[in-house]
Amino acid sequence: MEPSLLPVGIVTVSDRATSGVYEDLSGPAIREVFTQWLATPWRAEYRLVPDEQPRIEAALVELADVQRCPIIVTTGGTGPAPRDVTPEATVAVCDRVLPGFGEQMRAVSLRSVPTAILSRQLAGTRGSSLIINLPGKPAAIEECLGAIWSAMPYCVELLGGPKLAFTESAPRYHRPSP
Repeated sequence: MEPSLLPVGIVTVSDRATSGVYEDLSGPAIREVFTQWLATPWRAEYRLVPDEQPRIEAALVELADVQRCPIIVTTGGTGPAPRDVTPEATVAVCDRVLPGFGEQMRAVSLRSVPTAILSRQLAGTRGSSLIINLPGKPAAIEECLGAIWSAMPYCVELLGGPKLAFTESAPRYHRPSP
């Protein structure tokens, strides 16, 4: 792992993947999207944690405060089931919540999946890190990241992070004119 590479936090929240019942497919799906879209040299800081709020919080704090990831993306734990506590953990560690990210992801997802209304995805900031909660289904990863990609780079810059470079295959992004 080269320390000069931009660290991007990827956190899969899943009791079953953590216990080995099944393989985590969502974390690798996030990695694949970033590999396809992010031209800035980067490295994944991957964490796999169970659906336990203290463990999720600890992973987010470590990625933001120790690893200094300007972007941290979680997958899983955003539904209405009793053990789905990723949004609660995210809110607990964030300085600010950015409701527009979750609203946009749900709006896009609702076009293809009526149950997307049950999702509690959100985003927030911790220091200079942007934390984004994605759903746990691998098929929804690219769709949801694509829905918010236009605002994500500028948000990273506003938080004091780097100006990111993107590949030709990445969705369009927006930086306001000076």
